[in-house]
Amino acid sequence: MRYKKPNIVCYRIAQLVCEVVARLFFKRTIIRNEIKNKKGPFVVIANHQAQYDFANLMGVRKEPMSFVISNSFYSSMPLKSFFDKLGVIPKQQFQTTVSDMRNMKAVIDEGQSLVIYPAGLMCEDGISTPIPQATYKFLKWLGADVYVARSYGTYFAMPKWSKGIRRGKTYLDIYRLFTSEELKNADIEEVKAKTDDALLFDAYREQEDKKTVFAKKGNIEGIENVLYMCPHCKSEYCMNVKDSNTIYCSKCGYEQYSDEYSFLHKKSEMGEEIRYVSDWSRLIYSSLKEKIEKDSSFFITSHTIIKMIDGKKHKFQIVGNGNVILDREGFTIKGEINGKEQEIFVSINGIPTLPFSPGKHFEIQSGDLIYRCVLSDSRLVMKFINAVKIFYELKNKETQGIKIMSEK
Repeated sequence: MRYKKPNIVCYRIAQLVCEVVARLFFKRTIIRNEIKNKKGPFVVIANHQAQYDFANLMGVRKEPMSFVISNSFYSSMPLKSFFDKLGVIPKQQFQTTVSDMRNMKAVIDEGQSLVIYPAGLMCEDGISTPIPQATYKFLKWLGADVYVARSYGTYFAMPKWSKGIRRGKTYLDIYRLFTSEELKNADIEEVKAKTDDALLFDAYREQEDKKTVFAKKGNIEGIENVLYMCPHCKSEYCMNVKDSNTIYCSKCGYEQYSDEYSFLHKKSEMGEEIRYVSDWSRLIYSSLKEKIEKDSSFFITSHTIIKMIDGKKHKFQIVGNGNVILDREGFTIKGEINGKEQEIFVSINGIPTLPFSPGKHFEIQSGDLIYRCVLSDSRLVMKFINAVKIFYELKNKETQGIKIMSEK
């Protein structure tokens, strides 16, 4: 594979736009910037809190960097030709092909810099998305210095469950994690431990230190699509938001309100206070995990509209409808697609989560094809995503158990 050199004029334009967003909307403060004058080759691994995290990062170094972005985002952008001139590397989220690996290695072999978001997906609840296990071996294989670009606050500036940017102070800390020599001599467990420590986060606990007020203050409209289960009566799909800052259960009356720092406080007499959205989300996850562990035949199903990317229009278009089913092995899509009755199975083995938008849709990727499922009951989207994460976690535990037994 050959290195795709960015067009310097287009790159400068993109840097300028990103710097405006970084300074005006994200109000970015740089804590450290150890790549400002760094010569390649090197790799930057970044945590992923918000859709436009790259805007905070693109202008921190004058020389161009090759950003790895999702193929779904790349293919559905009307400015696809402009992105090509930036030297971006599109790849399937959570699925890295040999071709993808070679494209990324070509950047390093050319003595340039590569930017990767290992989690592959911005978080919906302030908790970082799991990092695929193959990441650690991949970093060793690249054989270059590794730097971390750690963002703070961008989750609150641009929550996945909301719309637009909420102006407020964010921070970016860029520092070296490994030299190429350290990486070469480190074992996988050491690489994993240091990488996870650098990238994994709980945005709500970090907010305790920063205490930053973002625009719209306590507005949590849309969070009910993530916090779909009442922590008191355990009913599902009964959570609603009123007065922009209060989430309540329509079944039992449990209520909490959000303050200007995005912390939750109990408003009703019943139930316990849950200060962090991240803790509430963990409770929902644990409840579903318990059900899945007890039921070996657990599955979820829903009627769905099916969309795929139109290569000419560069956007998702409706191609059919049917039913989508998720069990321990993977997804099955049954229905009419492009005028033909089809049944498609997609394994979720090794996939920690899926691209999705709370209360809207999720995307299933099969090879080069991406199926966007717009569920009839949009409230089910988050439950599908939680189930995928749980299946991934349980399969990893099984694999580790088998490995330990074989070593004995």
